[in-house]
Amino acid sequence: MTVNTSVDVTAVRAIIVDTLELEDDELTGTSLFIEDHGADSLGAIEILSRIEKELGVVIPQDDLVKLVNLDAVLVVLAGAERRRP
Repeated sequence: MTVNTSVDVTAVRAIIVDTLELEDDELTGTSLFIEDHGADSLGAIEILSRIEKELGVVIPQDDLVKLVNLDAVLVVLAGAERRRP
């Protein structure tokens, strides 16, 4: 297993902003996707899917419930397994 030790915060932020259709300044590290930005469970799944595809990582489905804000996504990504080429 190869653990991801460097997370591209700019790329993660761009994925979330695009997926949730936000302005960049609306997203903070602690603003909640559902409560503050009106996301639904499909939005969270789309964020997960795009991060896995675009950043080449594997995030366990069990971690989906942890993806509540940008800070939480970055924590999960720090421990995510890189996909094998």
